[in-house]
Amino acid sequence: MTTPLPSDARDRLYAECARAITEAGAERESLFLARLALLLFEQVGDEARCHAALADALRALPVPSLSATEPLQKGD
Repeated sequence: MTTPLPSDARDRLYAECARAITEAGAERESLFLARLALLLFEQVGDEARCHAALADALRALPVPSLSATEPLQKGD
């Protein structure tokens, strides 16, 4: 079992991850996230825990809010 991150560290890492996703750009976002996940899986070093984390992330995935979508362009 791992020790959970303190909430302030989690917030900092979340913000840094969001910035990195933005830097990767929409066309490379999925590739970046898959690469990040693989690098973190290697740090965990336990395939079963990695499978469980994937399942947990998918199960808790929120529905995007309207503010997360691109604004409609004139004529859409």
